[in-house]
Amino acid sequence: MTLHVTIIGAGLGGLTLARVLHVHGIPATVYEAEASPTARAQGGMLDIHDYNGQPALRAAGLIEEFRGLILEGREAMRLVDRDGAVLFDQPDDGTGGRPEVQRGELRQILLDSLPAGTVRWGRKVSGTRALGEGRHEVTFADGTTVATSLLVGADGAWSRVRPLLSDATPEYTGMSSVETYLFDADTRHPASAKAVGGGALFTLAPGKGLLAHRERGDTLHTYVMLAQPRDWFANIDFTDSAAAAARIAEEFEGWAPELTALIVDGDTAPALRPLYALPIGHRWDRVPGVTLLGDAAHLSAPNGEGANLAMYDGAELGRALAAHPDDIEVALAKYEQAMFPRGAEAASEGTRLHELLYGDDTPHGLITAFTAFTEDEQTP
Repeated sequence: MTLHVTIIGAGLGGLTLARVLHVHGIPATVYEAEASPTARAQGGMLDIHDYNGQPALRAAGLIEEFRGLILEGREAMRLVDRDGAVLFDQPDDGTGGRPEVQRGELRQILLDSLPAGTVRWGRKVSGTRALGEGRHEVTFADGTTVATSLLVGADGAWSRVRPLLSDATPEYTGMSSVETYLFDADTRHPASAKAVGGGALFTLAPGKGLLAHRERGDTLHTYVMLAQPRDWFANIDFTDSAAAAARIAEEFEGWAPELTALIVDGDTAPALRPLYALPIGHRWDRVPGVTLLGDAAHLSAPNGEGANLAMYDGAELGRALAAHPDDIEVALAKYEQAMFPRGAEAASEGTRLHELLYGDDTPHGLITAFTAFTEDEQTP
């Protein structure tokens, strides 16, 4: 029997898996709910780490294409207080191991590396079921189905494949992000652009914060973080952009105007992103013919590792299948044995990071952590 892999989800993890399989001559089909590659914005900046994201791209044979996407200087990091005073400032000297790229551009090089027809767009999954003997059936929203002997759920937080393996469902972390953008910031919003600087800006207080990134050109992308229950956000009318932005900004009353402008002067409607997580250490017993990667397997609070882990999962699963093409179960067992602790460790670190960012000791504990991290990186 010729191995053919069915992948649900054309995010970075699913596409990395498809690409690594292609490098090894193993065919795959990726089913994606979105209607096209440009159906929606693909998010902001990603720092691609030298210990997981970059090795995944090497396994995919795309490291040179990745280097062509790097935005120089974006590893700079600045922490300011609510008055705008700089507490910590780390320039990008070119020696860091986490270069920044745009998520959409990274996804595009993966898409461009796959044979035509690999990704089937507009195929939203409505359910999955076991057929026996390691085979599974995927049902799409239009009523069509596909049966497969190897199914991989790379379909994110609300995975339709996960129920084949686990009863776990994501739970609200108690914090949400509201995203805003300022375009042509150097010209139209110079004070905010100066505050953010060339890379990332952190302004933090217990239970809230502003995280802003300078993206390609002079676009500022801000994540307004608030520890509030879902009902609190439900009482805000996000269909009225100005009113919603004003209400969010009330939580930052008294903060420097160049900081609150990141909220109230936004050039796009504020977008609410509730943050969910699976239980730390989420795992399952081996089920023949199916597995998960990325957020479908180990969704956690944002910690800078999600996209990197998804790509690394995809690369490692692809390599395991290439090493054992005639014994899928050996390949899946080896992959999961390493993936479970990897995901658990990242989730635990994410919990600690969120305490540093938004806990009672912020920003002082974070400054200590930043300083220690910087010193470690500079130690030969």
